[in-house]
Amino acid sequence: MGKEKVGFCVVGGLVLVLFLGSSVTSDDKRQRWGKAMISGETMASSMLFSRVPSSIVLPLHGNVYPNGYYNVTLNIGQPSKPYFLDVDTGSDLTWLQCDAPCVHCTEAPHPYYRPSNNLVACMDPICQSLHSNDDHRCENPGQCDYEVDYADGGSSLGVLVRDTFNLNFTNEKRQSPLLALGCGYDQLPGGSHHPIDGVLGLGKGKSSIVSQLSSLGLVRNVIGHCLSRRGGGFLFFGDDLYDPSRVAWTPMSPDVKHYSPGLAELTFDGKTTGFKKLLTTFDSGSSYTYLNSQAYQGLISLLKKELSGKPLREASDDQTLPLCWKGRKPFRSIRDVEKYFKTFALSFTNDRKSKTLLEFPPEAYLIISSKGNACLGILNGTEVGLNDLNVIGDISMQDRVVIYDNEKERIGWAPGNCNGLPKSKSFII
Repeated sequence: MGKEKVGFCVVGGLVLVLFLGSSVTSDDKRQRWGKAMISGETMASSMLFSRVPSSIVLPLHGNVYPNGYYNVTLNIGQPSKPYFLDVDTGSDLTWLQCDAPCVHCTEAPHPYYRPSNNLVACMDPICQSLHSNDDHRCENPGQCDYEVDYADGGSSLGVLVRDTFNLNFTNEKRQSPLLALGCGYDQLPGGSHHPIDGVLGLGKGKSSIVSQLSSLGLVRNVIGHCLSRRGGGFLFFGDDLYDPSRVAWTPMSPDVKHYSPGLAELTFDGKTTGFKKLLTTFDSGSSYTYLNSQAYQGLISLLKKELSGKPLREASDDQTLPLCWKGRKPFRSIRDVEKYFKTFALSFTNDRKSKTLLEFPPEAYLIISSKGNACLGILNGTEVGLNDLNVIGDISMQDRVVIYDNEKERIGWAPGNCNGLPKSKSFII
């Protein structure tokens, strides 16, 4: 899908394929790999930390265009080494490309991760959370096999290990908790591939790094990010960096695995469009926003109607995104074209029948391509296999603080100052 990146994943059972020739059975390969790792006992229960939650703030790097991703640097292992990880709220598991040895690995910014000898057992709750009950077989009880498949066609196979994550907290303490992560020894690149060390999974599951930190009492189970339109931004774990009274909240749907505010209605320029009950989710692993085919075609029709008679015409020679417009001269920024485009919105109904609006002004759905054209960053999700799911991607979350509060099961957003790290609650929103 090129830079039309989607971060959702499915985790399933795995047949380990490592070491040696094709004459060796998969069971033999599993046993030999496990022996090579020298299984260690779980140390999480012995890690004692202060039970006073603080927060963690991490700088982000990247942009929607031209990079097509945001990543974060984490220091992992003993001795600690830096790794660049794609930030993905659409998946749970954090994994690194792993020299265990590696069967298939892709280009990476740093040397491949050398795993600790602390394997996660098959019956560990974190391992169980990665598998549905009907496919969780413990052929090798001493290790947890995983497979992650992403919507862009990429995948990672490996085993779970525990290792230290070296983290700085806002209470000025530095701690190194032992957390589970994937040692990925077999990766297939997806259509949106770029050189990465791994993926930081920030979904709702037990294997999520924030869920693990929360279970240790180090942070509240709250995730937030602020993606700057200029590039960069920050990611945070914990709930003491913002004023919740200044955030627009809507309940998190309990029926959806991903971060979903439930069903939405599409409005355009403040008017109803007739497109209702749009199942919607937020995904920081998706560069662009996706609507199902009907809503997408409806939005395209409304935009083209508004542009009729305006000094813009379709730029069919620009393949940056499926739909681009050119003006009399190349555009240099969204400011040059925003007057020609209307704001649309998704309206979510809350428990008390009140509504929460997520607005999409032109800067939340347009990019300026390298050719100086305005291109639509809203794509047809049905065409890329999302069926009726509607995905709010990075382009529509820029210059907003977006908060996933797993403690109170709600999702919130507010205009944010994303161009520097937060210094106070008033700074962030």
